[in-house]
Amino acid sequence: MNPLLTGTVTASFGRHFEVTASADAPAVDCVRRGKRQDVACGDRVEFRMTGNGQGVIETVAARQTLLYRADAHREKLLAANVDQVLAVVAPDPPYSEELLTRCLLASDAAGIGAVIVLNKWDLGAAATAAAERLSYYTDLGYPLLRLSALRDPSLLVPVLHGHVNILVGQSGMGKSTLVNALAPGARARTAEISQALGTGRHTTTATRCYPLNAQSVLIDSPGLQEFGLAYLRPDALANYFREFAGLVGQCRFSDCRHLQEPDCALKNWAAGHPQRELRLRYLTTLQRESERTRRS
Repeated sequence: MNPLLTGTVTASFGRHFEVTASADAPAVDCVRRGKRQDVACGDRVEFRMTGNGQGVIETVAARQTLLYRADAHREKLLAANVDQVLAVVAPDPPYSEELLTRCLLASDAAGIGAVIVLNKWDLGAAATAAAERLSYYTDLGYPLLRLSALRDPSLLVPVLHGHVNILVGQSGMGKSTLVNALAPGARARTAEISQALGTGRHTTTATRCYPLNAQSVLIDSPGLQEFGLAYLRPDALANYFREFAGLVGQCRFSDCRHLQEPDCALKNWAAGHPQRELRLRYLTTLQRESERTRRS
């Protein structure tokens, strides 16, 4: 039997994982022993070679962090061992505020720092209006960076430095433009993976690591249309909403669901404030989703 080797998962696509043992070593196309789907981009693993450029992942090392999404039917691992999430939004096409909320909640729940990146800052009034809406999140403590990926993506470089970063966002926000500008060779490698998977011109479903320098890594993830948080307990969700966390336990009823109950501290605080009320609706929606998952 071939000896165990150690490496890092530098790409994840379907049931295949690219593992790199060192910066100057060729990547190895691996599958998981037993066809388990418990490997994420950024994982540190032990693997064995099984052929020319091919291997099998035997074990996955303990993680410092894990960013993932899940609904009632499936779980999708996005990245392991990251310490900063870049939530990319844009004014055109309009970003989904609910998707942004879910991404930030997942980051906070995983203990990962988050930065909101407002791309397409060159779009004038639409971009200014988006920044005004996002001021709600800056008041909650989330940093906001305004930039144009087409004009000056280098504004992101100091934010990325010293971190293992992952870009997350819905399709059309300009993530690919940012990656291609910041990570030399990213465009060619993405095309290579796409061709290997037979996806042609369509966006690849791969998640991939790009080392930027000795201190910084950028992970690109596929565009999102949904971000399930079914793994978060219904009674714990309010604690991940930064504006509601301090109000938890102040409702009249200890099992308050923040719907129609009288003297609900969250409803009283949100009343008459459209953004607060919207966030409270997101909270109750997530609670119902989590409850349904636990009943199924």
